[in-house]
Amino acid sequence: MNERETLKVYDEQAEAYQKAIADWDDPAFADFVAAMPKGGAVLDLGCGPGRAAARMADAGLHVTATDGSMEMIRMAEQHPGVAARQATFDEIKGQAIYDGIWASFSLLHASRAKFPVHLAALHRAAKPGARLHLGMKLGSGEATDGLGRFYTYYRREELERLLHEAGFTVASHLTGKDKGLAGTLDEWIAITAHA
Repeated sequence: MNERETLKVYDEQAEAYQKAIADWDDPAFADFVAAMPKGGAVLDLGCGPGRAAARMADAGLHVTATDGSMEMIRMAEQHPGVAARQATFDEIKGQAIYDGIWASFSLLHASRAKFPVHLAALHRAAKPGARLHLGMKLGSGEATDGLGRFYTYYRREELERLLHEAGFTVASHLTGKDKGLAGTLDEWIAITAHA
């Protein structure tokens, strides 16, 4: 896996990515925000240009937005109320900090070997009972897309097992199919779980 190549694509395609997701609404977003306590602390992991983080901040939440791409962070930090910083998944730190973790189609870039390590770090960073939103692409194996981004694909049962092993309790899931930045139609899953 070449994390550097994936981040390079996001740095070079930041504007195009922002346009590609401008009209897409995650069907779980409103429920996630509604489930947060007033003024709750939220981690937007792999925040991209900060669209979700900005909407969370507008709803009165305290948002920490992280992304490995410096260009994405540059865009995210332009939103009022969003504290954005460059960080990789390996830099998930802290204990019992967040009321909610929004990991929407970010951890799909983690290697299969590192994925359980990242889930365990997120569980430590979550307050007891905190809500996790995990968006991933469905499938099997690992691959690089036409733009040069690395992906790891999972089946629903596999994701639920890994979440359970990290200490999360899965509450529900949604599935769908959409076209992303690379132009391919991909199946996805969005899982809601609790720490």
